[in-house]
Amino acid sequence: MQRGQQAQAELGAEVCTGVDIALTRVFELLGKRWTGLIVAVLTQRAAYYADLRRALPKISERMLSDRLSELVDAGLVVREVDEGPPLRVTYRLTEAGLGLGPALHELGQWAETYLLGGIDAAGDPAGPCAGAHASPSRPQQPEIC
Repeated sequence: MQRGQQAQAELGAEVCTGVDIALTRVFELLGKRWTGLIVAVLTQRAAYYADLRRALPKISERMLSDRLSELVDAGLVVREVDEGPPLRVTYRLTEAGLGLGPALHELGQWAETYLLGGIDAAGDPAGPCAGAHASPSRPQQPEIC
């Protein structure tokens, strides 16, 4: 290895060992596709599964179910079975989940300022929430856009 490459490798190793473990854990969880958006919807209010599907119409049922399970396991979301009929499940944020609200708000503000002037990377002004906005035939749904 040449001297420059060795110095770069040493610097890279130093940087990697210096990464904050708490921040790493946050991004491991919230960095997964859809997870942060689900939390953002739930910061507005508790929601039924169907409410979450309407708020995030591009997410598959399997993905939503998987992400909700991960959030429950992480202690950020509580899954409550409502007595029926009909039998329904409500999802709400725990105290720890609610604590993410201000951070998500700040990230949203940062994104408005620095990321493509409100247009997502695919050039879609509605991003992953396309179809979630109110229309005359559809009442306002919980959304984060």
